[in-house]
Amino acid sequence: MTNDPDARMDRLRKAARYRFAQYAEEQARETEASGTPASRSLDPDEVRAERRLRGARDMVAHANALIEEGDERGVFEHNPLRGKPLPDNDGRHDPDWWIRRYVEREELTGLGPPALALRKEDAELDARLDEESSERRVREIVEDFDARVVEARRQLMGGPPVVTPVRDVDVEIERWRDRREARLAVDRAATAEQAAADAEERQRRRRWWRRR
Repeated sequence: MTNDPDARMDRLRKAARYRFAQYAEEQARETEASGTPASRSLDPDEVRAERRLRGARDMVAHANALIEEGDERGVFEHNPLRGKPLPDNDGRHDPDWWIRRYVEREELTGLGPPALALRKEDAELDARLDEESSERRVREIVEDFDARVVEARRQLMGGPPVVTPVRDVDVEIERWRDRREARLAVDRAATAEQAAADAEERQRRRRWWRRR
């Protein structure tokens, strides 16, 4: 086999023309079989995208047909969710919803992709911080959380991407202080209210004894 660059380029051109001719014939056959025009573009990427779209439309039509058939047969009569929105469905696309629901339902810990575990931990982080009584522990917990988020972003282990944001340590400490002060204010108000109620009860008893 010759290593002449011109000869190699000529072979590549012939192979490209051959593939294009085959593709054009395939498009013509699809048009003739379906009676509808094929893709207006001969760009392979656009054609593949159009085929995927057609397949998705066919799948949706098939799913709708199965649902209508099942509804006619009464399959959904005793379904508690019939006519109601799906629980925990906020309208956003979440391809890993079934994993998240399974982990929550079974109360599993330490399992699943890091993206889901960190998302769950992020949702519960404020409550966890509120259990602490010192700023030092709050700082340690937030710094550890941030380090694990950054490490999970670096590791290419497959699964859903890690979209959980890191936390600003100083901001979280300030928020922890505000929540703690709010709780203390509520506790002080409840204590003062109880003390007033106790004092009123003592006054009532003293008046009763005086009448006796």
